Order: sequence, then structure tokens, then C-alpha cells
Amino acid sequence: MPSNRQEPDGRDGVEVDLGGRTVTVPRGGLYDRYRMDTDLDEVARDPRVSGVDFFRRLPKTRVDSAIGPTLTPNFYYRVSTARLTMPASSRAIRSRLPKELAPLEVAPGLGLVSVMFFRYDVCDIDFYTEAAVGIAVKPARHGGLGLFDLVAGLKNEHLDSYVLALPVSTRIAQVRGHDGYGFPKWVTALDVDIDKDRTTARVANDTGGTDLSLSAATPAQTAHPSGARVASLTSYTTIGDAWHSTLSQTHVLSAGTARLPRDLTLRVGQGRMADELRSLKPRRTVLFDVMTEGQLALHMPVPTSVQSRDQ
Repeated sequence: MPSNRQEPDGRDGVEVDLGGRTVTVPRGGLYDRYRMDTDLDEVARDPRVSGVDFFRRLPKTRVDSAIGPTLTPNFYYRVSTARLTMPASSRAIRSRLPKELAPLEVAPGLGLVSVMFFRYDVCDIDFYTEAAVGIAVKPARHGGLGLFDLVAGLKNEHLDSYVLALPVSTRIAQVRGHDGYGFPKWVTALDVDIDKDRTTARVANDTGGTDLSLSAATPAQTAHPSGARVASLTSYTTIGDAWHSTLSQTHVLSAGTARLPRDLTLRVGQGRMADELRSLKPRRTVLFDVMTEGQLALHMPVPTSVQSRDQ
């Protein structure tokens, strides 16, 4: 049975079990009330949410997982994101990739890495923030030329990735992401603020100092009609000894891109994210993508076949 406790910010919290791990969620929040089976009509009344038609076309299914029985996809009703894309040496990238995966190259010897920040204002598992260091990879079991993969992926807004670091701000997001999806997640202080004028973020390290931080002008935004632009991303992880793929679908409502951005400061401090980013030896940021408003459907991972590659 759920029990009561205080959240770190003083709010009343409820303890729930996820596959044998106890996490605390806000009392009266979406997870407390609905356990992933959220009432879309109620969400539609939230002034922060533009609409829920995207989710009505994605029925949920009940599945067994490492975090116990759950519903999939996980719905994110109001999302904002920032992504920095940087070229990096394929040799450095390969040193951080499992041997079964290969970097997606934009030119011989040159791959792509990214730093991302996420703010989930309205979500099935309640508000949280997140950051990531990731690598663009070739689709599993596909040996085509990297340039063709990249062009096809950009045209169809579908890319594949391997994540090296994925800190989050809440325990439920950490347990679900680590145990249920196989992602390298941990909990830390993590602030993300994104509006039409400015994008800022800060990830704290174990001592309260700065791991990574970002300050930048938000690129000019273009509004998209509901349903007009949906991008997807496949991420590869291992759960136990088996490879899995996780599909996320992003419903873009307002977004913009700056090429070779000048008003952008990425501070690489001391911590797990900073170490991972330094290990990739990235060059200057070539693309800065910001979505000030969007929605997301995150599917549970499924087993996948991954072909071994020579490094």
C-alpha cells in the first residue's frame, strides 16, 4: 500500500513500488492518480497543454517489464528541449561505443555527438528535467554508407542514437529509465528553462558544482499545426545481456534552429556528463535546435538484433 512522506521541496509525497524499488511521487499528481492510465480529457483542461489529439491516436497497451506491469507509451503532454550537435572524431566516438554499434559518419572519420536538455512540464510521471550526452549511430544491422543514412534520417526525421549519460531530476524517472529502459540515469540537481527568448540549463555534479551548463539565445521559432511534424528517435541499450531498442516520437509544435550559433555558451565543468563529453573530443557546435513547445510518446524497449561490428 502507498505510504506518505515529504518531498524534498516540502510537498506531500506518496511512496510507490516500481519492480521492488520504492520511489516518491507528488500526492495528487498524474502518476499518483492514474498510474500511467491518465485521463486525456483532464489533461486537455490544463492551460499548459495545447491539445491531446496526438495522444488519442496512440492507444496504450499493458506490458510486463523490469519495473513491474506498466502501460506504454509514456506520454509527455508539454515538453521543451534544446539540442547541441557537434562533429567529433570517429576514432574517439568508437572508443566510447559498444563494438556492436558504429558511428553515423557525415564524412570519413567524422561522426556526430549531441548534448541535450529536456523540460517535461506535464507528464504521466509528473514534472522533471533531464540532460543527455549521446552519439548518432548507424541503424542496427545496417551496413550502408553513413552519408546516405544521414540524408535519409534527416529527410524522414528519424535518427538512431546511443546515450552515454542521462541524468534526471526525480527518482521515478531514474528508476524507470535505468531499470526499465537500460539507460545510464542518475538523480541530480538539474535546472532547465526554455522560452522564446532564452535557453538556460545547469546540471550539478556530486558536490553541487557544475557538471554541464548552457546559456544561449533561443533560435527564432516556427509554429507547426498539430500533427504536421512528428520526428522519431531509436535508442539502443542493453538490459541484462540483451540488446533492446526504444522508440520515442516527438510531436513538434514550435521549434527553430541556429546554424553555427554565436550567442551560446556551453560550460564543461567537472562530473559524469563533462567526462563523457570530453572523451568524445567534440568540435564547435554546428547546430542548435530548440523546441519551445512539443509533446512526446516514449515506448517501452523491445528486444532487437544487433550485428557485431569490427572497431
